[in-house]
Amino acid sequence: MKILCVCGLGQGTSLILRMNVETVLRDLGITADVENTDVSTASSMSPDYIVTSNELAQTLEGTSSKVIIVNNYFDMNEIKTALQENLQ
Repeated sequence: MKILCVCGLGQGTSLILRMNVETVLRDLGITADVENTDVSTASSMSPDYIVTSNELAQTLEGTSSKVIIVNNYFDMNEIKTALQENLQ
């Protein structure tokens, strides 16, 4: 399973989201390849899942990846709930 964490510039915020997603996945016992990038690059990639904010999710419409929305990249409970509800 490949997961892409996306923010506007693909540097600081998406890196923090990536680290928090990796922590939640580890707690859930789920193995995945997690990367981070910017929204422009993400639109040309095809991971299984993209984790991003509601605002950026709108720019990723049409992607073949399932988009998981997390509004607070620092809220571990929100990330955990979003991943549990969307990962299959």
